Amino acid sequence: MTNPLLSPSVLPFSLPDYATLTDAHVREAMETGMAEQLSALRMLAEDTEPATVANVLHAWETSGATLDRTLSAFWVAKSADTNDERDAIMAEFAPRLAAHSDTIMLDTGLYARLTALRERADAGEVELDEQDEFVLDERLRAYERGGITLDEPGQARLRELNGELATLSTEFDRLLVTGRAAAAVHVTDEAELAGLGEDDKAGLRGAAEAKGLDGWLITLTNTTGQPILDSLEHRGLRERVYRASVDRGLGRDGAGAEHDTREILVRIARLRAERASLLGYEHHASYVHQVGCARTTDAVNDLLGRLAPGAVQIAQREVDALGELLHTLEPGATLEGWDWQFLASRSAGESFDTGQLTPYLEFERVLHDGVFAAATALYGITFHEREELVGYTQEARVFEVREEDGSALGLVVLDPYTRPTKKGGAWMTSIVDQSHLLGDLPVVTNTCNVPPPAPGSPSLMTWTNVVTLFHEFGHDLHGLLSDVRYPSRAGTSVPRDFVEFPSQVNEIWAWEPALLARYARHHGTGEPVPAEWIDQLVDSRTETGYHTLELLKAMILDQAWHQTPLTELPQDGSGVEAFEAAALEAAGVAFPLIPPRYRSAYFHHIFGGGYSAGYYSYLWSEVMDADTVAWFREQGDEDNPGGMTRSAGDTFRRELLGRGGSIEALETYRRFRGRDPEVAPLLERLGLTG
Repeated sequence: MTNPLLSPSVLPFSLPDYATLTDAHVREAMETGMAEQLSALRMLAEDTEPATVANVLHAWETSGATLDRTLSAFWVAKSADTNDERDAIMAEFAPRLAAHSDTIMLDTGLYARLTALRERADAGEVELDEQDEFVLDERLRAYERGGITLDEPGQARLRELNGELATLSTEFDRLLVTGRAAAAVHVTDEAELAGLGEDDKAGLRGAAEAKGLDGWLITLTNTTGQPILDSLEHRGLRERVYRASVDRGLGRDGAGAEHDTREILVRIARLRAERASLLGYEHHASYVHQVGCARTTDAVNDLLGRLAPGAVQIAQREVDALGELLHTLEPGATLEGWDWQFLASRSAGESFDTGQLTPYLEFERVLHDGVFAAATALYGITFHEREELVGYTQEARVFEVREEDGSALGLVVLDPYTRPTKKGGAWMTSIVDQSHLLGDLPVVTNTCNVPPPAPGSPSLMTWTNVVTLFHEFGHDLHGLLSDVRYPSRAGTSVPRDFVEFPSQVNEIWAWEPALLARYARHHGTGEPVPAEWIDQLVDSRTETGYHTLELLKAMILDQAWHQTPLTELPQDGSGVEAFEAAALEAAGVAFPLIPPRYRSAYFHHIFGGGYSAGYYSYLWSEVMDADTVAWFREQGDEDNPGGMTRSAGDTFRRELLGRGGSIEALETYRRFRGRDPEVAPLLERLGLTG
């Protein structure tokens, strides 16, 4: 059978032919794709013609077509529905892809070709427009950061480090998936499930049946806090779920030892520290921050340091209130970490109990009358399911996106439900990047971990899952509405501390009262959610100390692992927990009742994903997010006080989303907002204005 990855797809929008695609095809296409790219780049490097935009920048963008097509198609399928063969492919090719990248980034001929174009442009011999200028400078900077100036022994060691790091990150992620599945909590006494609705219990029973177990099975999400802890009345079961979550990857008694990630993560941190030193940086964090909007480690530490004391103070006030509530429910009990979410959801002084909303949050209605409807109101785009098109899993659904005039814009591939073979969390990827150079329209994905409904039951969502769906769709919009020349600069190809900004902005529409009244309807009766609940929900949106502090703790752990000198990092996995404790204590955020959103042992973002030393970006992006929400409010009118108008949406699309990464990120923001972002709106949102 012809390998569908070895040539451009003939399906609409160049969607990969997942119906015929096999894992064997992926292996062959990766081999072929690497060879093709190296051959094309060798021709580029040896070209004796004067350097031009066409024979350098354009040729570079098209050199890896087969490899790019293969990796984009494979990565999301592997992450969403892995198997032994896909794990083996990733384990084999991760170090080889790292070596492939090193071969390119350490090629002096290619660097010379870029330099020649830069010199000709500076001399006025070649005209570069804004996008040409930026992509050229970014490629030159990548070479300068990638070891091109190292001597031969230094480059050899760099190759070794990059290869080993790629292998270790792949193994860390594999252990996370299997460890999360193994940590599921089995319940045999239905009385322990008090507080859950019948639909929730049906879903847990289905999870148990899928594992061949009697009773009910509580599977874990990727974060420390588990949504089910909001509702469980049985304190003993809450403790079991909590401990199962926070102990993941730590090699506790029994089967947990085979999912121990500590040795791997320490090795990753130490190798990153060595690599940073080799490249001339103080530590890995300084290497990462240089290419972000933050620019410096001092700027990152300053932001975290400004927020930490206030977050702890707010959390301490919440402790006092929750402790009083616990004593009324269980006299003499001492407040513990597994009590927090349950009590907070019932405290009159805390947020509105979002658990009440679940019967009103049926997935299809949230998707169509909420997420899609907001995008239509803002940008005029519409969504049309293409049932004949096949996504990367059997459960994935494909939607064509059209402009207001009916012309095609792109595709969204949606895969909402959790499965044992899917990694935790939620994410967006791009399968086909928008590009005027290549004439490609975007194909983006939206992969979440919503618990699947039991057969015959509606697919009901928690409020957290609703906000997550809006968030990930914000990333989708960044990809769909991209309007750039170069595919490498399309959509979300922006600095790590900018990429979360548009997705966080899109979350605000989940809270928009008029939209809520439209998509939040009882799954059985069709009745809209009570208006007073909407008011209470919106009023409760100020972040709690719990939420702020759990995020700050994770961000601080990330910086600790990547700012600590090699000589002070743990020697092996046995030092992980002590290192964590010391880092949090030093930052003044120890506060044991609130654990980090991710502990090191299951922190995919920094040890398996692309956020090493960059998890702070969620907070940095939130500065721009809160400032932008204030802008949308300013654009509102009597009918749309929140600013969900076409005029506001068109401006945000044209000035920010459409630019992707085609120019410097903060310049994009300045053109949109007319100034640099201000931190005051974020401080107000977090309750830290005092």
